[in-house]
Amino acid sequence: MTIKSWALNDQPIHKLYTKGAKYLTDAELIAILLQQGTAQNNAVDLARLLLHKCNNNLLQLSKLSTKDILALKIKGIGKIKAIRLLAAIELGSRRLFQQRLDKHIMQSCDVIAHLKYSLQFEPREIFMVLLLNQANKIIHEQILSEGGITGTVADPRVLFKLALSHEATGFIICHNHPSGQLMPSRMDDLLTEKVKKAATLLDIKLIDHIIVSTEGYYSYAEQSSGW
Repeated sequence: MTIKSWALNDQPIHKLYTKGAKYLTDAELIAILLQQGTAQNNAVDLARLLLHKCNNNLLQLSKLSTKDILALKIKGIGKIKAIRLLAAIELGSRRLFQQRLDKHIMQSCDVIAHLKYSLQFEPREIFMVLLLNQANKIIHEQILSEGGITGTVADPRVLFKLALSHEATGFIICHNHPSGQLMPSRMDDLLTEKVKKAATLLDIKLIDHIIVSTEGYYSYAEQSSGW
C-alpha cells in the first residue's frame, strides 16, 4: 500500500505536523527524508529495510558514508536519497554543538561537546590540537594527522611549531578511538609524556590530552592527580 492510501493520521508527514516529531518512529522520520518509495515498497518500508541493514541502530547508520549506503543495495535508495539522509544526520550532530567556543576554557568538560562532535564518529583515528591564548580562549584548532582504523602518529615538532606561530600559551591535544575503546594505549601514554615535557621546556602549558569515542571520553588531566 502507498502511504497516501493510509488513514491521514497515520501518514508520517501529517503525524509530524499535527503531533510533532517525537511521536514518529525512526522509520517514519527516515521515510519523510526519502520522500517516496518504489512499486514494491513505500517510503516507510524502505526506511525499515535501511534500519534493518544497520541492525536498527541509528548510531550505526550515522557512521555510514554515501558510498556505504549505496553499497547496501536497497532498491529505491539511490545517491540523492543517501545524501538527504546524511545531510539530516549532520544537522542533528551540529545541533548538539550549537554554542560557540568563545568562553574561557577552564577544564576538559568545557570542550568535550566540541571534540566529540568533531571526532567521535570518524572511522579513522585523527589527532588534533586546540590552541589557547593567555585568557584561556581557543584561538586556533587544527588536525595534525590522520591515520587508519587502529592508530595515527602525531609529530610533536609540528605541534609546537604551530603553537609558537600562533603565540599560544596553552593547548589541548585530542584524538579519537574508532573502536570505541576509551582507555589510552601505551603509545598514547608515551606521546602524552613526551609532549608534556617538551611543553614545559617551551613554557607552553599542556592543559589536557583527551581521547573521545562513541562511548564517551578519557581525560588525562582528570584521571591523573599529578597532572
